[in-house]
Formats: sequence, C-alpha cells, structure tokens
Amino acid sequence: MTKRILDGARSVFLKNGYERSSMRNIADEINYSPGTLYFYFKDKGEIFHKLYEEGFRLLLSKSRVLDNVEDPFERLKASGRNFIQFAIENRDYYNLMFLVEETAGYKEKGLNLAGEAIQHLKTTVDACQQQGRFKGMNADYLTFMILSALHGICALFCKDRTRNFKEHSTEELMTHGYQCFISILEKA
Repeated sequence: MTKRILDGARSVFLKNGYERSSMRNIADEINYSPGTLYFYFKDKGEIFHKLYEEGFRLLLSKSRVLDNVEDPFERLKASGRNFIQFAIENRDYYNLMFLVEETAGYKEKGLNLAGEAIQHLKTTVDACQQQGRFKGMNADYLTFMILSALHGICALFCKDRTRNFKEHSTEELMTHGYQCFISILEKA
C-alpha cells in the first residue's frame, strides 16, 4: 500500500507542484479515501520527503559504485555521466529532487541527503586537486560549478527544453554537451 501511495503522490506532485497538491489529490489518484493515507503518512510533507529521500538514496547508491575507480579525474568524468544517466532513467525522481519546490518542515531532513551527495562529489574534486588538477581553484566553488553544469543539462532534458536545438537530438545534445564540459575541465 505504501508503494501505491508513493507512486500516486509522485504523479500528483509532478502535475500540481507541492503547494497545489493535497492528501485528497493523492487519494483520488489511487482511488482511495483520504483517511486511508493517514494510516501510512501524517501529511503530504512526509510523503514528499519519503520520495525525495528515495531519490537521493538511489542517486547516492549509483554514485558510490564509482568509488573504486582509482583515477579521481576518470571517476569525476564517470560521475557526471552517471548523474546524467540517473536523470534520464529516473526523470520523475529527478524532477522531485531538484525541480519541484517543497516548503514543508521536512526540507531540512532532506537536505542532509543532498549534502551527502554534494560532499561525495566534492571528495572526488579534492582527490583531483591532490593529483595536481584544478590548481588554485576553490574546491567548494568548483564542486558547485560542476553540479550546476550537470543540473543544467539534466533540467533541460527533464523539462523538454532541448527541442529548441532543432539540428540535434536530445541524446546528442546531452552526450556532446557533456563532452564539451569535460574538455573545459581537462584544460583547467
């Protein structure tokens, strides 16, 4: 039942946004009474946080698979490809994690997982610097820039904004756009 509620809630949050969603909307989506949902979750914020948490746990598990890549720059490049692949394969989670605004008190708890994902990326950036890459660059700012570039690629994909580049498919734009970004990093 919990899975059914979460699947229905994901759909409702993506259609309506967090603020315009309600327990009643979620219940309607799965053809249950709103009261039934309260046996499993205390409010929509708890449901949203559960989805947010699931998404970040999935992203972190995919990121940690690369921890055994010895060369940190190769790990960094693979991490970026991995992040983009996560958005492609998990568009709903990506949208909830990064594009749907949530204002409930659960946000702080969710930020711990987001912070853990950012720290994981920063650890790789630090390792690259220890091997002589990115000299003189602040690791926090560089991590932010890398995450921003990756998020830009993924957000354009998730919101179907790549259609404006008529000469190239979405896949081409994402693949070659990321490769251009890597070329910039290689020169830094």
